[in-house]
Amino acid sequence: MSVPPAPVPPAPGRSRAALRLAATAGLALAVAGLVGCSAGAPGTLDAQAAPAAGRAEAPFDLTTGNLDTRPHIDPVPEAVAALEASGFTPAQAGKLTVALGGAGSPPTSFFAEDDAQTIIGSDADFASLIAEGLGLDYAPENVAWADWPLGIESGKYDLALTNVGVTEERKELFDFATYRDAVMGFSVAAGSEITEIAEPNDVSGLRVIVGSGTNQEKFLLDWFAQNEAAGLAPGEPVYYEDSAAGSLALASGRADVSIDPHALAKFRETTLGETRVVGSFNSAYPVSGQVGAVTAKGNGLIEPVALVIQSLIDSGTYDEALARWGQDEEAVSESLINPPGLPKP
Repeated sequence: MSVPPAPVPPAPGRSRAALRLAATAGLALAVAGLVGCSAGAPGTLDAQAAPAAGRAEAPFDLTTGNLDTRPHIDPVPEAVAALEASGFTPAQAGKLTVALGGAGSPPTSFFAEDDAQTIIGSDADFASLIAEGLGLDYAPENVAWADWPLGIESGKYDLALTNVGVTEERKELFDFATYRDAVMGFSVAAGSEITEIAEPNDVSGLRVIVGSGTNQEKFLLDWFAQNEAAGLAPGEPVYYEDSAAGSLALASGRADVSIDPHALAKFRETTLGETRVVGSFNSAYPVSGQVGAVTAKGNGLIEPVALVIQSLIDSGTYDEALARWGQDEEAVSESLINPPGLPKP
């Protein structure tokens, strides 16, 4: 679904973190898009953007040192018992093999900047915690977005955590245990006069970057239609095939707003300082959708997984894991099995 970005040459004053973010985030569409594929929409870090002058280093450890502060738990007895009773057989004995998007989108899943084999991010943290809660060893696998469905169906992978949004179509083949809200964010340039986008009239007359054919486009066009019906300037959708070009358009004033996965947008705001998040909405419009851990349909694994996630929520470890990556706003209060998802087209 996406092509790896070309290497970014070092530029004066750029931190290693910024360089790494520019390189890894070029594949954000593959992992972060809920539009027809996942829980977000096209949105990447601008390969030309540098940290704003005077900004401190990013408050995230993007190296393998991040593993030293990853939260851990003991096996959850109820979940272990449910797993034993389910008859589920792991792909690797004694291990939970988890498909992750290593070349994906910060902060959910991406390679550590000092080791292109180590996957870090919130999805990796949750995958590790789920394995521990089930009393299994954590066995992560770097998987391209297009490959996780067949890998889960065939039993090559036990579980997928690749920022997968719940949809009615996917539920026909897979089971979901939810662990985050599916949220999109409105971003503006750091110097923009726009302070909040919360309702249709907030985008009246604005040029908004959005992915063509995405669910977020439907949401935006509905807002434009409401503005037009109210006698307001509706607004204008702006489309870029190249996400870096979209970022440059936002920075140069050729666009006013960009719609991106909320987690990525907040991460970009915190680390690069070139944009600000001024609003959010659920990406599964018109329903309130969530992101879920994915298993093969009816294989017995999803109930034990949901029990572990609920245990994380109840103990507070869940909040700790989200806070590590600035994703507090995406928290859920309950892990749901196969809740209503994005309707079929």
